[in-house]
Amino acid sequence: MISGDMVNDIVYKNDKIYIENVSCFDLAKTLDCGQAFRWEEDENGRWHGIAGGKYATLYNENGKIVIENVDKRDFEDFFLNYFDLERDYDKILSDMSVNEKINAARKAGHGIRILNQEPFEALISFIISQNNNIPRIKGIIKRLCENFGEKTEGGYTFPSPSTLASLEIEDLAALRSGFRAKYIIDAARKVSSGEINLEHIKTLNIDKARDALMTIKGVGPKVADCAMLYGMGFINAFPKDVWIKRALLEYFDGTLPDCAKEYAGIAQQYIFYYIRTTA
Repeated sequence: MISGDMVNDIVYKNDKIYIENVSCFDLAKTLDCGQAFRWEEDENGRWHGIAGGKYATLYNENGKIVIENVDKRDFEDFFLNYFDLERDYDKILSDMSVNEKINAARKAGHGIRILNQEPFEALISFIISQNNNIPRIKGIIKRLCENFGEKTEGGYTFPSPSTLASLEIEDLAALRSGFRAKYIIDAARKVSSGEINLEHIKTLNIDKARDALMTIKGVGPKVADCAMLYGMGFINAFPKDVWIKRALLEYFDGTLPDCAKEYAGIAQQYIFYYIRTTA
């Protein structure tokens, strides 16, 4: 038994993990909403991806979410937190829904969860995301892993900071990442050398954490907030792209309402989904 809004029972059976009594976990909306770029859906509606160096397959079956290729230890040590399964989304979204527009966004995006990704992967992924679209971001990250990650079941791991730090900009030519190559190398070298300590940044307040990340070349407020929200547990981080800026002006007079500020990152994901699907 695991506490939380959407998980009453975790059942381990026949080398599979069953998440029962699902309340707020939509696989497609969570895995393909622009917060992670290494999940792919096959023709049978199964999602395959590598996270934290581990390969996993997820799908829906009779109202349950089934996870394959993951053992009990890896689930409890990594994927339980990765899928944010111990956070009470129903209560959080209910509290925020006193605002009419957030309530509309909650209904439209029901089932989105924030993924707690490995910090360095999240940082590099959102450096790559700058002025880019999701298919191209996925392609660059796929080539990054294939060229510099380690072969594992289902594909390749995300390369380590030390691996990327040893490269030169021209070594990334195969990625076709353009101007982002120099930012990838700078981030890797700063993290590998300890100049940027991602675990320490997790302990800072949000403003100091953002400032620290912005010492990396090419990391501005939006990329920093994405890295903090999706890779460092700052659930109050609020990345602002053109869609979110537009939504703030159209729906909230330019400022996120007080009811959503504590969990601004969750609100952002639902608002982003809402404005993208209703615009």
